[in-house]
Amino acid sequence: MSLNKKNILALCALLLTGIVSAQRFADQVPQIRRYLQKDVVDTANGISMYNKLLEAIGGDSVTFNKAGYNLQGWNEDFYVSGKLLHRGYYIDGKAIVFKNFFENGQCERTVVNPDPLHCNIDIYFEDGKQRRQINYYNGQPQKRYDFYVNGLPKYTEENEKDMKYLTLKKSWYSNGQMENIIELADVKNKKYAAKTYYTHGQVKEEGVLVLSAEGTYIKDGIWFLYDSSGKNKKTEKYNAAKFTSN
Repeated sequence: MSLNKKNILALCALLLTGIVSAQRFADQVPQIRRYLQKDVVDTANGISMYNKLLEAIGGDSVTFNKAGYNLQGWNEDFYVSGKLLHRGYYIDGKAIVFKNFFENGQCERTVVNPDPLHCNIDIYFEDGKQRRQINYYNGQPQKRYDFYVNGLPKYTEENEKDMKYLTLKKSWYSNGQMENIIELADVKNKKYAAKTYYTHGQVKEEGVLVLSAEGTYIKDGIWFLYDSSGKNKKTEKYNAAKFTSN
């Protein structure tokens, strides 16, 4: 085989390798596409498909520009109708701040990731009422507030910044009446004042909870139970020491 033929074969092999590599690289490049609202809006979580690009809450994915490089700067995605779906600012393929929109133009959520430790997410229903607010710290949902479609509060949870223990938890019935509340009363001993209510607002039971070594909240001491009219129905005694360890 002549030297020229060898060189030609080597060049062909090199070109073929380059083509395969380019194809693999091109596979990473997002194709321009438009979305249908029914495909991007989840009834439970809303438009959450961009959360995987939020490193501050554990997202481990990146997105690319048309040339196949990590996306930088502002980016927009659209519905099939041409309406705006998403507008966000990216650094090295990771989302830093963004807004998602329903097809009617109403904001579905705003996300602000000011630093590696903090991320704040506000989520809305399609009519504009707030649906949820979550404040993350160091990748964990330190505070969360949920609301009913009618705008009334549904659920609140606040934790110590490193998520070692609960500081406050509340839930409400859809009529606006309190359902239950757990509030930290003794930080040192991790004791909580707890109450549960009937749907019309009357206290159903109340007492003390203690945080166990396993991370569960256990009844301790005397608990008072009431009937729906508010009369003292009975008392129950608990000993959390049987289930906790120091």
